[in-house]
Amino acid sequence: MDRIEASELILNKDGSIFHLHLQPEQLARNVILVGDPGRVELIAGFFEKIESRAANREFVSITGQYRGVRITALSTGIGTDNIDIVVNELDALVNIDLVSRKIKEKHTSLNLVRIGTSGSLQPDIPVGAFIASGKSIGFDGLLNFYSGRNQVSDLEFEKSFMSYTNWNDKLAAPYVVDASELLLEKIAGDNILQGVNISAPGFYGPQGRILRLALADPSLNEKIEKFRFNQLKITNYEMESSAIYGLSKLLGHHALTICLIIANRVTKDTHENYYPLMKEMVEMILDKLVALKE
Repeated sequence: MDRIEASELILNKDGSIFHLHLQPEQLARNVILVGDPGRVELIAGFFEKIESRAANREFVSITGQYRGVRITALSTGIGTDNIDIVVNELDALVNIDLVSRKIKEKHTSLNLVRIGTSGSLQPDIPVGAFIASGKSIGFDGLLNFYSGRNQVSDLEFEKSFMSYTNWNDKLAAPYVVDASELLLEKIAGDNILQGVNISAPGFYGPQGRILRLALADPSLNEKIEKFRFNQLKITNYEMESSAIYGLSKLLGHHALTICLIIANRVTKDTHENYYPLMKEMVEMILDKLVALKE
């Protein structure tokens, strides 16, 4: 088994992984991913016991216990480029011996649940709704850099989507990856809608927002709203899920995204005070992670 060189697997002087500043023993098997570092404290506020804290740049983590189950809350910052760092380093913490720099013979699988906010792309999905993404469409192109990309993607969905939207060949080719069936079954319940999200590589132009710059395809959001594939419709925009799903599939982890809808891009409605709903969603997800062990 080959040793991974220091230029590829970078560690800090204390032996922690480079960006996340975590040691293997500080990471739980259940990980809640959030974009906002401040949301880590919201999650940790439910813990009965705090075991460890780490922080570097936008990557803030707290590991503790909720109803006797170890959980790590970790902020990723915004975007799939950050997710490339987060998921690869989380995997390294459990599946690479950081001392010998060799891949472990026994694989460890993590449960990665992203909790976020999102904008609805369908008029019948109201603000305040919770939505679990059964599939995620990546506009970011990140997964295209990895071998095995086609093996974990829904190629028929991709082909149909690109044809329907007359996809601009100057943009990265979209990829479509399913959520973990296990997490989708165990976490998505009667009070959570299910849909298909798009992870955009930006908040403005890539999601069809216009301030002072015109869009290359002003009708893209309208085409997205109308697109259907095997009775599935695209329900919401966000900015991280596609990379979480894709890298997790390639690395052998379970991943699911649950978002709180805080705006509807079709009806133009917004939710001005969504903190109580976010807190409700966090507690619900914590309870469902505990139930995985029961």
